[in-house]
Amino acid sequence: MEFESEDAAKAFYDEYARRVGFIMRVMSCRRSEVDGRILSRRLGCNKEGRCVSIRGKQGPTRKPRASTREGCKAMILVKIEKSGKWVVTRFVKDHNHPLEVSTRECRHEMDEKDRRIQELTAELRRKKRLCAAYREQLSTFIKDVEEHNEHLSAKIQVIVDNMKDVESEDLEISHHT
Repeated sequence: MEFESEDAAKAFYDEYARRVGFIMRVMSCRRSEVDGRILSRRLGCNKEGRCVSIRGKQGPTRKPRASTREGCKAMILVKIEKSGKWVVTRFVKDHNHPLEVSTRECRHEMDEKDRRIQELTAELRRKKRLCAAYREQLSTFIKDVEEHNEHLSAKIQVIVDNMKDVESEDLEISHHT
């Protein structure tokens, strides 16, 4: 598959995850050593990996929580091509845990943490759409300001030229008198 942008690939995989019954997690990326831009991105299941306990951690003792990580390998890897398109170069479909289709009957089974992740993901999606709309409005506004600035600059140049003509005529008149 091919996408116009990294965000488009993320949006697609997020929607795919929602329909299949898991929560997408943005995982690792590879950056250019030249300019730091992202060259590839790995997106996967939020149950990827294993929880690592930190020994000797100082501070207040926390209540142990059940791990939500199950070592799931489901993921896609997207890379940017020379054309500027983002292409899926690797896809792992299989999950090593049950999937939760988000229907009314299954929602009560979803643990609170996964439900909160879904809510925040949906909110983030809404905010990204809003941000894109604001970015487009701002771009249009800046374009209008630049056009107006060019128009005013042209008018000022006409005034300056007219003033120079008037000054030169005044000089000619004062030399003849």
